[in-house]
Amino acid sequence: MDRLASLEAFARVAETKSFTAAAKRLNISKSLVSRQVAALESELGLRLFQRTTRALTLTEAGRNYYPSVARILADLEEARLSVTQLQAAPRGLLRVNAPVSFATAHLTPAVPDFLSLFPEVEIELTLNDRYVDLVEEGYDVAIRVGRLADSSLVARRLAPARRAVAASPSYLAEAGTPETPDDVIRHQCLRYSLLDPAQEWRFVGPGNRPWPVEVQGRMRSNNADALRGAALKGLGLVSLPTFIIGGDLQAGTLVSVLTAFTPQDSGIHAVYPHSRHLSPKTRAFVDFLAERFGPRPHWDLVE
Repeated sequence: MDRLASLEAFARVAETKSFTAAAKRLNISKSLVSRQVAALESELGLRLFQRTTRALTLTEAGRNYYPSVARILADLEEARLSVTQLQAAPRGLLRVNAPVSFATAHLTPAVPDFLSLFPEVEIELTLNDRYVDLVEEGYDVAIRVGRLADSSLVARRLAPARRAVAASPSYLAEAGTPETPDDVIRHQCLRYSLLDPAQEWRFVGPGNRPWPVEVQGRMRSNNADALRGAALKGLGLVSLPTFIIGGDLQAGTLVSVLTAFTPQDSGIHAVYPHSRHLSPKTRAFVDFLAERFGPRPHWDLVE
């Protein structure tokens, strides 16, 4: 048995949850991948995968085995890179995951510029608002907005993530401008339904004291861009990151309110699996985004 090939086959199947996808990534046949994994299971005397007609999942033994195998493969890749010129030449497929609204507004315009700088890099960009497991799903890097949960991932701050409570001038002219968070209770609020709980907006008071407010309104959505559109039409107050509504605030089509009470302790980060040697393609991409967005991103600049 070629143990290294079997370890790599196991790792790719674990990451993709598919023998077919693993074979495609390794550029070998599905049957060969299956034989390599079977040989590894035979040597270990353990089942690494639970196979059904509908799904392929890791067994408990497989889940325990995968981190060690991933580290071994990463160490081998690091050793290979240390004696080649690949460190100075980013290349290969870079798999990126990002939240929909941020990516649509700011990441997708940046990707073509990055690719023009690094012609030997390919990017597979997946947009969704769910939490993805980078290791299990095979992503090189993910963009995350907000406070980061403790994890084994490495994080680099790309830009601040300011939040603003805002409304159209026509709505404020009709409904009045709130002066304190408690005034929001009497307003129509456009709520983001993926937040838990969606009916609560969180402010800060004197001494950084938490000031939660239960809000109400006739519209809620799981899409921030839909809420932005409703706010522009005068349907109510909205609480959204400035990377979504910064241009509207600059243009005056939305007006920020309660600025002294809105917490600003969040950030936009690139996260990637821990490795002593960060791959050139990932390093180049993260460095590019940090320089492009920076501590004073363009969506927060007031002209």
